[in-house]
Amino acid sequence: MFSKEEALKLKKDFWIGFADAYPRKWLLHNTKIKDVTFKFFVDNKTAQVALEIEPKDEEKRKIYFEKVESLKTILQEEFLPDAIFERNFFLPNGKCISRIWIDIDQKVSVNNTNSWNTIYDFFADKMTQFELFFYEYEDYIRDLEINT
Repeated sequence: MFSKEEALKLKKDFWIGFADAYPRKWLLHNTKIKDVTFKFFVDNKTAQVALEIEPKDEEKRKIYFEKVESLKTILQEEFLPDAIFERNFFLPNGKCISRIWIDIDQKVSVNNTNSWNTIYDFFADKMTQFELFFYEYEDYIRDLEINT
């Protein structure tokens, strides 16, 4: 077990290592769609890359999710075969969002420095594929006037 301070230092070192290993600017919050963001997630059990759709307006959340969901076959066949779609995903704080994500296919931990390179490679590969998909279809996803 790690103390709280040790765990925080490990997480900080992990993210610094990732930035050093893959020194590029990721899309993340720059989707130009309010409350639609790409995220990296890692803890002591797994790693994920996600597109989180969380507008406060429930109708907007529904529309954005349905737009991406309407492209599900393309996303899974051409970019991310293991993408998981969940219309109503509950965060630990109880907030309901829509989420599309990919889990790493092996046991990893941010607390295990031996798994960091595996996580870094997973993050870079899957986020790159997610971004390529988004750039290809962003006009359609962004435009609320185009129905799904």
